[in-house]
Amino acid sequence: MNMTDVAKRGLVLLGCGKMGSAMLEGWLRTGLPPLAVTVIDPNPSDWLKEQGVQIGGKLPENPAVAIVAVKPQMMKEALPDVKVLGNGQTLVISVAAGTPMRTFETVLGDQTPIVRAMPNTPAAIGRGITAIVGNARVQSDQMDLAEALLLSVGDVVRLDGEDQMDVVTAVSGSGPAYVFHLIETLAAAGMAEGLPADLAMHLAKATVAGAGDLAENDDVNPAQLRVNVTSPNGTTEAALKILMDFETGFPPLLRRAVAAAAKRSRELANE
Repeated sequence: MNMTDVAKRGLVLLGCGKMGSAMLEGWLRTGLPPLAVTVIDPNPSDWLKEQGVQIGGKLPENPAVAIVAVKPQMMKEALPDVKVLGNGQTLVISVAAGTPMRTFETVLGDQTPIVRAMPNTPAAIGRGITAIVGNARVQSDQMDLAEALLLSVGDVVRLDGEDQMDVVTAVSGSGPAYVFHLIETLAAAGMAEGLPADLAMHLAKATVAGAGDLAENDDVNPAQLRVNVTSPNGTTEAALKILMDFETGFPPLLRRAVAAAAKRSRELANE
């Protein structure tokens, strides 16, 4: 199954908020016919209404794929809308955080091929990273299709099992919030040392964005990149002695933060 099959058989998008809109924009940009897409959303945006897709109405009889992109707290109310597509040939892809595949198998049927995906917020600008894993009913060509669809919003990695999803959620799913907090606290530290607020924020944003781009695109390990910009007895070394402290610095702090997020992800799966 490939994108040609999607164009012929159709795609159902359940929920078209920020993530759903980002994916839809990518699919349409890369050539998926608007008429091949059916969107189920109780409050369609003006942008969605301008895309030429079908909004609401009758579902395709046997669509190639159904994407579930609603918030987890809306799942129980929204999922029955696509129950008719379960136990068939339709691949169901969920991008809902904290919702295990067994939830979908209970509602849609245990013969339903299901891929669980965890994108992150940079997907809104096509710079996300999405982890995917499928249940036992997913064929190799369906995994390829899921990857192709999610490449529209950034990079895609495949997991060995669903048990890895809680840690992925803690690292990359929640990770952008950690970086945003780094930016705001770096700017606040600059202000505390006398910089104007707008200049401190501009410097903090540009520094984090540039360093991230360098880390992503340079073949050098990030640890070595850190060493490369750290002169002996210089300003960076003075700061890193604080940040890399074994008891109070970044290492133990981030370990605790990621562990807390992973723990909460496991709890959400059982609520």
